Amino acid sequence: MKTRAIFLIGLLLLNCYTAISKDSENTKSAAPAGTISLVASPDLYNLVARWASEFHRLNPAVNFNISKSSVGNDAGKSGLSSGLGFVTGDASAIMNSQPFWNIVVGRDVIVPVMNAKNPYINEICRKGVTAEEFSKLAEIPDKQNWGLFAGNGQATPLHWYVTEDASIKSGMAEFLNGTRIKPTAYAVENVQEMIAMIQKDPNSFGFCKLIDITDPGNNSFTDQIKPVPIDKNGNGQIDFMEDIYSNPEDFSRGVWIGKYTKALTININAVSSSRPTNDAELAFLGWVVGDGQQFLNSSGFSELVYNERQTQADKLTTFKINPVSSEKDVYSIIKIVLLVLIAFAAIGFILEVMSKQLRSQIRKTVPANGSALSVFDENSLIIPKGVYFDKTHTWTFMEKDGTVKIGIDDFIQHITGPITRIEMKSEGEKIKKGEKLLTLIRKGKQLNIYSPVTGIITTHNQRLTTEPVLLNTSTYDEGWVYRIAPTNWILEIQFLSMAANYKLWIKDEFTRLKDFFSFALQANNVEYAHVALQDGGSIRDNILADLGPEIWEDFQSKFIDIKQ
Repeated sequence: MKTRAIFLIGLLLLNCYTAISKDSENTKSAAPAGTISLVASPDLYNLVARWASEFHRLNPAVNFNISKSSVGNDAGKSGLSSGLGFVTGDASAIMNSQPFWNIVVGRDVIVPVMNAKNPYINEICRKGVTAEEFSKLAEIPDKQNWGLFAGNGQATPLHWYVTEDASIKSGMAEFLNGTRIKPTAYAVENVQEMIAMIQKDPNSFGFCKLIDITDPGNNSFTDQIKPVPIDKNGNGQIDFMEDIYSNPEDFSRGVWIGKYTKALTININAVSSSRPTNDAELAFLGWVVGDGQQFLNSSGFSELVYNERQTQADKLTTFKINPVSSEKDVYSIIKIVLLVLIAFAAIGFILEVMSKQLRSQIRKTVPANGSALSVFDENSLIIPKGVYFDKTHTWTFMEKDGTVKIGIDDFIQHITGPITRIEMKSEGEKIKKGEKLLTLIRKGKQLNIYSPVTGIITTHNQRLTTEPVLLNTSTYDEGWVYRIAPTNWILEIQFLSMAANYKLWIKDEFTRLKDFFSFALQANNVEYAHVALQDGGSIRDNILADLGPEIWEDFQSKFIDIKQ
């Protein structure tokens, strides 16, 4: 009886889906068209004009009216009255607390740099330099020596190079809190000349843009150039959470997350009086934070990191309600309402059946008392014997037929909370140890997981496409992800751990996790503290579930990404 009922309900749902699909096909948006008014501050005019020109080439039905504001802040205010404004800096300050909508579409990042062969580079990279030390160096000529930065009392002269670049001077002025650089600095015509001088002089120093010292081809800094680490919290060392200077990608992540000083970070904002609803404007802004990012570097600005692009694109999501204009429309709405009511009845019945199955699955992984864990520690984890674990927080188990099952460990599912979607590779694909294997997604926030072994994917768990929560409720059983035919098993298992050694390693992970959140929830993320940590510093279960995408990004970098 239940089977027939479910079958009947399925047919009704299919009918509902077909009706709605037809309506949606009839109302599907055509290619964007219309005229968009853009106002750009002087420093952004060329970039905005280039964006508009390229978007028009791709979408000939969209035209642009572009104007340059006489004063930078006026671009934002003009954007409130007509179309979109593009401005640099703190959007809130520019708009003078007026109600407005904005997204970040790029940025300028100012970086203090030195020669990579500086005689005190190890000491400087270990302790970092505070904003106060930078100010003192600028204000007092006889303090301009490397001993101040290195903290060793040495009087080795420091050769400070400065340029007339307006954005660099503006960033420096805010960072140095208005302190003027004394005339002992060496003036150069442009940033390129300054970098060339610093590359030749081991005792040199200066401020430039991140894009000017980035080699995008191999994710490295320009030859012989090293960023000067900033001791943001002033504790005399570059902490675990301040160490973002190994390469431009890590640096850019750190800027977005808030690990870098805001005074040297200048955002490029698109602003409007309210969230745009015009299809052409939405399409243009979506393109700007997507494919349009490629034009930032050549215009002298830095691109947004991938996950930040996704976060900004989410702000463009809108839902449209078309007004009722005829009797036919009313009939269509009544029809849909009736179908939706039938769907609700169906869903209620199906949920009742699924809940029984779910309760059975939960008993496989939840402790005997059946209660949710409010505190997350080593005692919370299920660590089965006979399973190999990898430091990417994955597990493997060889079946009798020689294939290897792979899944995520219990630690990760406790961290993320209920998974809402999973992106998997296809059967037949080859995968190498350390390569991206799958993506866990919770309400748009994601973690990439890497493969513990090399081989060919023979099967993927199709149930996870509709029941991703199995990763949480049945981690080592029905929540497996792939079966893989291994090609280097004997060698690679030497780098994996079984239960006893895994337990020792996971203790260190919990120590690092507490340190991670102690730092992450300080200056820029105080509002998250009550969500992540309980009284006494105990870690809450599902700790990342309600935190922002920037914290997920940082967790990805510190706990999952494989460092070669």
